[in-house]
Amino acid sequence: MWLLDVNLPNGLVALLSTFGIMADTSAARGWRNLSNGELASSARKAGFKVILTRDRVFGESAGRALRNLPDFAVVIVRIPQSRQTVYLQEFEKHWKKNPAKPKPGAIMEWP
Repeated sequence: MWLLDVNLPNGLVALLSTFGIMADTSAARGWRNLSNGELASSARKAGFKVILTRDRVFGESAGRALRNLPDFAVVIVRIPQSRQTVYLQEFEKHWKKNPAKPKPGAIMEWP
């Protein structure tokens, strides 16, 4: 299961499901105000394997947490912020060309 950071549109949950990926948002879990490291730890404890975020600093602050979470991955999504409809179209376009393939214990940028 994948977790979306608060900086990604909620509609991404439904889009990911069309790719066979179960997802939820950190806001829906009540984790809106957690630090990046706390978010990674809480997500892993709740059974998530991947966090998607637009926050490039996330990798730096969550990196320390990842040392203790070797089966957990962070994907930094580099699609520019835009209205949800446009963002989801861009996400889908990139996914169809090259889907994100997170590796446990690693931080990756996509696309």
